[in-house]
Amino acid sequence: MAELLPRTVKWADTMGGHRHDGEVVRAHRDSAAALAARPAHTREAREELEARLLRPGATLAHGAGNRAIEEEPDTERTCFERDRDRIVHSTAFRRLAGKTQVVVHPKDHERTRLTHALEVAQVATSIARGVGANVALTDAIALGHDCGHGPGGHASEDAFDLFLPEGFDHGPWGADVTLRSLNLCAETLDGIRNHSWSRPAPATVEGEIVSWADRIAYCAHDLEDAIHAGVVDPEELPAEIVSVAGRTRRDQLRTFVHAVIAGVAAYGEVCMAPREAAALTAMRRFNYEHIYTRPDSLAQAEAVVRVLRALVDHCVGHPDVMPEAYRAAKGSPEVTLNAVTWIGGMTDRYAFDTAVRLLDWDIRDLPRAIDED
Repeated sequence: MAELLPRTVKWADTMGGHRHDGEVVRAHRDSAAALAARPAHTREAREELEARLLRPGATLAHGAGNRAIEEEPDTERTCFERDRDRIVHSTAFRRLAGKTQVVVHPKDHERTRLTHALEVAQVATSIARGVGANVALTDAIALGHDCGHGPGGHASEDAFDLFLPEGFDHGPWGADVTLRSLNLCAETLDGIRNHSWSRPAPATVEGEIVSWADRIAYCAHDLEDAIHAGVVDPEELPAEIVSVAGRTRRDQLRTFVHAVIAGVAAYGEVCMAPREAAALTAMRRFNYEHIYTRPDSLAQAEAVVRVLRALVDHCVGHPDVMPEAYRAAKGSPEVTLNAVTWIGGMTDRYAFDTAVRLLDWDIRDLPRAIDED
């Protein structure tokens, strides 16, 4: 047996922590940080604090929350804090690390769908704190908003549209299919379902905040990724963007976050003044023309659609190739839905590897990154 490294031995020595005064165990031998010894800060106490501190119109947590299946309330966490924790620990959330934001097979600095969700949560909670909305609900919606995305980014929606009578939209799919087993609160699901601007408005202020935060975050970070990848020259940015929001992601986020906070302060609704809104629109249009619809990006999307449609067709015709939980009788109404559910939950790499394995797909016909020659 190989000899243990000194660092491994040192780490093992902390296995039981550090006993103090024979009564308690501490994480550090020299721990000094302390709070006054008082009863725990319970869920009920924090609900009362929310009711006092949040602005009228904010969504307040109550007990176990409005869930499809009734539950007992938690002793420490509010219902929206529980939702946030359930999303973070879910398989769907973890898989976002392997799903496309803009670039298939991203390099170290390029965003994945997971880092996008984290950045949306940062923007959204900044706005929520600034306007006195419910931060926990905002965080839960933001972290879960893209859990319904399939592999290959928005191209997967085009691929799966073909197989579902109602079409495939990642917001409703995330709320109603991907995250259904988590039994989330109705307010959380509503924000996830309706975060896209093409959907009906969310029912809560917190959902509206996430809708803005999503657009703010992806406009800024997709542009930053494209600049780092050499796809876009920062000098190409139009003056209508630079004069209002600057050239860097940091300046752009600051501008747009402050603009939403100011909009709420002035008008009592989640909005932006026309000047900043026009700059955000210009940034999105610039990204659309220079990143999302450039020839290499369109080729990547077309390749994603071909692969995913072929996978669904194969699974519908051969249900036995799917895991047992997704199998249904060939020709049954469930088999297509199950195939889309299974394939939609895959990471990019697993989906493309599955195409190679099941369909003998030529790896030269798999999607390529937008900055590849």
